[in-house]
Amino acid sequence: MTSTNGNGRRPSRLTVHEDAQQMIDRARQEGIETVWDRLEAQEPQCGYCALGLSCRNCAMGPCRIDPFGEGPQKGVCGADADVIVARNLGRTIAAGSSSHSDHGRDILEVFNAMAHGETVGYGVADEGKLRRVATEIGVDTEGRSTEEVAIGLAEVLLDDFGTRKGSLSFVDRVPAVRRDKWAGLGITPRGIDRENVEMMHRTHMGVDNDYVNLLLHGLRTSLADGWGGSMIATELSDILFGTPQPVMSEVNLGVLRRDQVNIAMHGHNPLLSDVVVAAADDPELIELARSYGATGINIVGLCCTGNEMLMRKGVPMAGNHLMQELVLITGALEAMVVDYQCIMPSVTDVAKCYHTQVISTSDKAKFPGATHVSFDPRRGADIAREIVRLAVEAYPNRNHERVRIPVEPVRMMGGFSVEAILGALGGTPKPLIDAIAAGSIRGAVAVVGCNNPKLPQDLEHIELTRELIENDMLVLVTGCAAVANGKAGQMLPESAAMAGPGLRSVCEALGIPPVLHMGSCVDNSRIMVLAAALADALGVDIDQLPLAGAAPEWYSEKAVAIGAYVVASGITTVLGVQPPIFGSPHVVDLLADGLDGVVGATFAVEPDPHRAAQLIHRHIEAKRQGLGLPFVEPDEIREGVPVAVAGPGSSEGS
Repeated sequence: MTSTNGNGRRPSRLTVHEDAQQMIDRARQEGIETVWDRLEAQEPQCGYCALGLSCRNCAMGPCRIDPFGEGPQKGVCGADADVIVARNLGRTIAAGSSSHSDHGRDILEVFNAMAHGETVGYGVADEGKLRRVATEIGVDTEGRSTEEVAIGLAEVLLDDFGTRKGSLSFVDRVPAVRRDKWAGLGITPRGIDRENVEMMHRTHMGVDNDYVNLLLHGLRTSLADGWGGSMIATELSDILFGTPQPVMSEVNLGVLRRDQVNIAMHGHNPLLSDVVVAAADDPELIELARSYGATGINIVGLCCTGNEMLMRKGVPMAGNHLMQELVLITGALEAMVVDYQCIMPSVTDVAKCYHTQVISTSDKAKFPGATHVSFDPRRGADIAREIVRLAVEAYPNRNHERVRIPVEPVRMMGGFSVEAILGALGGTPKPLIDAIAAGSIRGAVAVVGCNNPKLPQDLEHIELTRELIENDMLVLVTGCAAVANGKAGQMLPESAAMAGPGLRSVCEALGIPPVLHMGSCVDNSRIMVLAAALADALGVDIDQLPLAGAAPEWYSEKAVAIGAYVVASGITTVLGVQPPIFGSPHVVDLLADGLDGVVGATFAVEPDPHRAAQLIHRHIEAKRQGLGLPFVEPDEIREGVPVAVAGPGSSEGS
C-alpha cells in the first residue's frame, strides 16, 4: 500500500496525541495507508454533495442543482434545492436512527431470549433496575419472579418497534409541556421502525415535496431513536450487564501489554464484549497463553464497545474512531474483534501487514479478509471462548521486534450513569439544581460525537471542553468525545483543578471530575433522561434549562440523528463540522433559527472551539436569565462563587 499520510503534513497537524502521532510516523515508514491518505486522495471532494445539492433517489437522475444559479435549478422530477437538501437530510436521519435502534433491537432480542431461558452466559445483573423500569412502563411486578417480569418488559418494548402504539413507552419520561409541544407539531414518536420507514417513504420521488414537512418528520424520526431505540439499548444493557458506577481505568495505546495476548473489542454492541471479558479470565485459556510465552490475556476497548466495557468493568480504552488503524500498527495486537458501526473496512488491509486476526461477529456486518465467527446468544459463552482462543493462538506469530507501544497510559474515571450521578447527590437532583441556581455551576453541556479526519483528531473536543469547564460549566461526554477528554487528563477527580472556582468547589465536594463520562453513543439517552429529571424537578420545559449540546468532530449519520433528537427535545446544539445543507438557505434558516420558535432550540455551526465556547456560554447565560438567575458575560473574569453543593443530600436552596 502507498502512504502519503496527509500529503506529508506533520503528524502534529493531524492529531494532538503523542501515541497517534508516533503511529502515523510508523505508517509512513512502513508504507501503510491510513484514513488521512484516503481523505487526501478524495480531495477536492464533490461540492454538490457537500452542499446537499445532489440527488440519486431515482433512475431519472443523478441530478444536481447549481448553487450559483447559472445551471439547473431543478432536478428532472422538478425538485428544487429545498426539497433535495431536505430529502437528503431526512434520509441521513433515518439511517442514523436505524443504526442505533437496530442496536437496541439486538439487545432486546437477547434480553427476551434470556428471559425465556434460551441463552448461555447472560442473566439479570441489576434486578432493581429491571423492576423499576418495568413498573414505570406499566408491567406488573408484584409477586412475580425475575423471569416473569423480564418477559413482561420485553413484550412491551418489542411493541415499541411496531405500529400498535400511539407513542413509545419512554415518552412519558418527557416533561408534559414538551409532550404537548410534540403533539401540537405532530412529531410525537409512535413506533421506532414506523418513523424510519415513513421517512424513507416520504423521500421517495413524488411523495413529500414540502421541505418544512420533511424536516419535521425528520425530527420525529430522530425522537424515535433518542426516546426509543437508543434508550431501550441503554436501559436493557444496564439490566443485563449492570448499571455503571464510577470506576477508574486507563486510556491510550499504552494500555496494550508487551508480554500479554492483546485483544481489542471494537464497535458498539456489548452483547459479545461482556462474555469475551469473562472468557479472558478462563484458567484454561490463560494457561494456553502462558504455554506460548505470554503472561496473560489483556482486553482493551475501541470506540463505543470499549466505552460499554469501561463504564461497567473498568476495561482500559485503547482509543476512539481514528485510532482503529493505528492500534494495529503497534504490532502488539493479536485480535481485533468487531461487531458493527464505525468499523473501517480498511482494518483488514492494515491487519495483513501484521499477525493480527480481525474477527467479525455480526451476520449483518461482514468484512472481506476477516475471520467470521457468527455470534449466537444461545452459545454466547462458548463463542467468546472460541474467539479468545483464536487470539491466543495468534500470539506465537507476533514479531516482537516490530512491537511499538508508544506511550504510558493515562488514568481516567468513567461510570456516570444517571443513577450514579443522582446517587452522588443523595438520590435527588436538588443539589445540582441548587448549584446551578447559586451560580457555582453555570449550566451543563453535552460534548459528544465522533472524530473526523478533516479536523486535527480530538483538538476540538479537548479545547472546547477546556474552555467550558474553566467557565464553570459541567461537561457530560459520551462516545469518541469521552476518549478524547480521557486522554487529555480531563476526567479525573483531581482534574477539578482545571475548572473555574465554582465548578471546582462542587467537584471537590463530591469527589468527581468536571467532565463526566456517561457511556457510549446510544447512552446520549442518559443525558436526555437527566435533562428531563431536572426539568420535572423545576416544573419547566427542557428548553428553559441552561443546557447545550455540541458535536465538534462528528462524521456519522448516527450523529445527525442524535443532534436532531437533542434539538427536538429542547437543547440547542453546536456542530463543529458543516453538514451538507448549505445548498438551501431555507433549510439552513429553519434549522439555525426557525426551530427555536417551534421546539425551543436550534442548530449552530462553529468549527472554532473558542468561538463555539463563547456561543454556548452566551446561550447558557440567556437561559439563566430566563429563569431569573444571575447573568455573567462570557469574557467577564469572576471571583469565586458560593458553593451550593456541600455534599450528598445538601438541601441549601437558591
